[in-house]
Amino acid sequence: MATSMKFCFGHFLLKKTSVLSRIANNNCSKSYRLLYNSLKLYSTSRKDGSEDVRIGCASGFWGDTTVAAPQLIHKGNLDFLVFDYLSEITMSLMTAAKTKYPDFGYAPDFVQFGVGPYLKTVKEKGIKVVSNAGGVNPYSCAKAMYSAAQKAGVDIKVAVITGDNLIDKKAQLESQNIRDLDSDKLLPSTVNSMNAYIGAFPIAKALDMGADIVITGRCVDSALVLGPLIHKFKWQPDQFDLLSAGSLAGHLIECGAQATGGIFTDWYKLGLHKTWSSIGFPIVQCQSNGDFIVTKPVDTGGLVSIATVAEQLVYEIGDPKNYILPDVICDFSDVKLTQEKGFNFFVCQIPISSHHIRHISFKSVLGPSLSPSL
Repeated sequence: MATSMKFCFGHFLLKKTSVLSRIANNNCSKSYRLLYNSLKLYSTSRKDGSEDVRIGCASGFWGDTTVAAPQLIHKGNLDFLVFDYLSEITMSLMTAAKTKYPDFGYAPDFVQFGVGPYLKTVKEKGIKVVSNAGGVNPYSCAKAMYSAAQKAGVDIKVAVITGDNLIDKKAQLESQNIRDLDSDKLLPSTVNSMNAYIGAFPIAKALDMGADIVITGRCVDSALVLGPLIHKFKWQPDQFDLLSAGSLAGHLIECGAQATGGIFTDWYKLGLHKTWSSIGFPIVQCQSNGDFIVTKPVDTGGLVSIATVAEQLVYEIGDPKNYILPDVICDFSDVKLTQEKGFNFFVCQIPISSHHIRHISFKSVLGPSLSPSL
């Protein structure tokens, strides 16, 4: 979950880089089914023989509750479990930690409480795990995960995805007159961390290679979900409608319990505070054509409704007609949520005008200089 902080320097447009270039065609008119509440019975098999993919999100930020992982592992019937830990300020804090202790700089919660205690169960159930818990030190995170697996007597394959850290290129970028995307200010001299967002295709590649756990650095939050979908359904880089659909599925659950009533505007009117202690964490059940259901484990608190999902849909996307991601540029301006008669779920229709946008730049997140006195 990306959190904007007043002293962060924002997002910088690096105009001379084409590493993450894409031609984004947002030609999409799919229907996304959003489940109103928990389904006690469900099937992941289709008449055409295809299988749905169920992905749950157990963390929306560094410091999120540790009860989400066991809930989703034991009650979610998952194929993939994802954890999102990073924000702009988190990157700076992790950089400061690594400066003082070279083995630090990642989210230890991921190893100690998120996955580590449940490695045997995850392995037995065949659940693949994807997380950006690597922060600024993904290799140390992977080393700690291997250590936990060894203690648990579990054989796992961990993939590490890097390439996001640009701090070593600071001098080079300063010489190129780099300016802030919003304010047009020059690149600040007091920069502590500098990371470009990783997209979903490296995650898909790691899963293709047989990884049980994928650990990344600064990854786009929604790519934690899109990556497994690309892997499972073999979506291609030019299938922009499907990439948009998968990105939307990821965006809706990337912040954890926000989509299940955690910060719902009318929480008190509906008495959601009475069930927060057992709040359900979100799950998307996705089809190969881009359709998906949003739900949560049975017998959990919170709420999945038009209102809770709609609030999360518009959370931190900036211009809904131009939501820029490394893999696709999405237009969510015409999203409509309607209830389907006879069923306790909603239809989210996304008619998107057909146009091409050449993505010739990528977004980099800069953090302020912080004291490493942790």
